[in-house]
Amino acid sequence: MLHVIAILAAAVLFGTTGTAQALGPEGTTPLAVGVMRMVIGGTALAVIAFSLAALSRRRAPDAIRPRLGIRSALLMLLSGVCLAVYQPLFFLGTARNGVAVSTVIALGSAPVLAGLIEWALTRRLPSARWMGATALATVGVVLLGFGGSAGSGGTDPIGVAGAVGAGASFAIIANVQRRLLDAGWDAFTIVGAMGAAAAAVSALALPFVDVSWAGQPRGLALVLWLGLATIAVAYVLFTWGLQGVSAATAATLTLAEPLTAALLGLTVLGERLSPTAVAGLVVLAAGLALLARGARGARGSRGRSASRPSGAADDPAPYAVEG
Repeated sequence: MLHVIAILAAAVLFGTTGTAQALGPEGTTPLAVGVMRMVIGGTALAVIAFSLAALSRRRAPDAIRPRLGIRSALLMLLSGVCLAVYQPLFFLGTARNGVAVSTVIALGSAPVLAGLIEWALTRRLPSARWMGATALATVGVVLLGFGGSAGSGGTDPIGVAGAVGAGASFAIIANVQRRLLDAGWDAFTIVGAMGAAAAAVSALALPFVDVSWAGQPRGLALVLWLGLATIAVAYVLFTWGLQGVSAATAATLTLAEPLTAALLGLTVLGERLSPTAVAGLVVLAAGLALLARGARGARGSRGRSASRPSGAADDPAPYAVEG
């Protein structure tokens, strides 16, 4: 039960990201918010995750562990770069098209793109269920893209590109993490390395962005929430929770993330969706639900061993896509 609560709490925290940024002080930019969020959150995530990985090693000192080679190091670096790139792309989308639309587009495109990447790398033919779910999700994203907010006349194409780009970033992360886990790496080591790399990459951009707003009370609260709550705490909860539930359960629980984001955008921020966008949201939700059910037949029988974040084309399992 605790593992279920952990994943659900992580999904809800991920879902608050766009609304928190929208409530921040004036003078922020997608790049500045993303950089500050990742410097703080990535650093905290690395400290916590590496500490938990070290604790695991002490509990099982005789366990066989992989050595850090060039390939593993590059994969860990790639995951960090993608996490860092995700930040400004996602906030660009929310700034131009609102939290509800952009978050759902990013979250809906991520598992689809992850499956396509896996398909391209492994040449495995996707299942009929995955193809159906992908078709539904694609139609939903297109409807959201054309619909947008009520009275807006459609969504901004640059914002849509940013949201899809954010989804693509996590699609790459999903495939990278899967390969590292298949190589025998501990989940917390992988997540910690991703956080450390993302923080280092983001820190390089600090001299080129205006972060003076972070000195204001609202600005400080924003970066602390985004960094500590929606990165460090959320990723640790999600990673730990995955180790105690089946892939099917986790995939279903993560649907709380787009629901949280959409509800906050509509209620707290007063966003309104056009009828076309509402239809897109429903279709996309159906596609994501089908993706979640697809994990049951492929990995549900693995029970507690189904803990790896994956976007496999044949049997997509859950992975953390923070919105």
